[in-house]
Amino acid sequence: MDSTGVIIAFYVLAAMTIGSAVSVVVVRNMIHAVMGLIGTFAGLAGLYVTLSADFIAITQILIYIGAISILFLFAIVLTPQASRNNQESFLRFPALVLALLVAGVLIFVALDNTWNLSHAPDFPETASTIGELLLKTYVLPFEIASVLLLVAVVGSIVLVRPEPVEED
Repeated sequence: MDSTGVIIAFYVLAAMTIGSAVSVVVVRNMIHAVMGLIGTFAGLAGLYVTLSADFIAITQILIYIGAISILFLFAIVLTPQASRNNQESFLRFPALVLALLVAGVLIFVALDNTWNLSHAPDFPETASTIGELLLKTYVLPFEIASVLLLVAVVGSIVLVRPEPVEED
């Protein structure tokens, strides 16, 4: 983050991300909350771009905005209208206290740390480096993970499949 434009973009994206995250918590309508979540995910992708993590930014867009947010929207739209609003809960105050405590710890750590990045490695292209590592160095764990995910998907399909009705 050397140029002034990148620094300004970082702070604008950070403000957008925090504002969208706050809107997810504050709004009562579930669809508006998911739209705020999409804004949060998009802001995070922009932050990743300003930090030169292009692969993670594209992954953020494809997986979180393109898949998970759309899945949330479909789940909300397909539920009955009566159960869409956020209801009052007795856990609201403890959750607020916990969130403020976590935010306080994060702010303290961010301000107390010296953030010495002089020894950080320089990756000019993260996508090609990650691709090379996945397909050469870590190809066996990558393939095992893909088979495990395939088994999980097939297992979930088998579990939700209705049992056939026997005719007498």
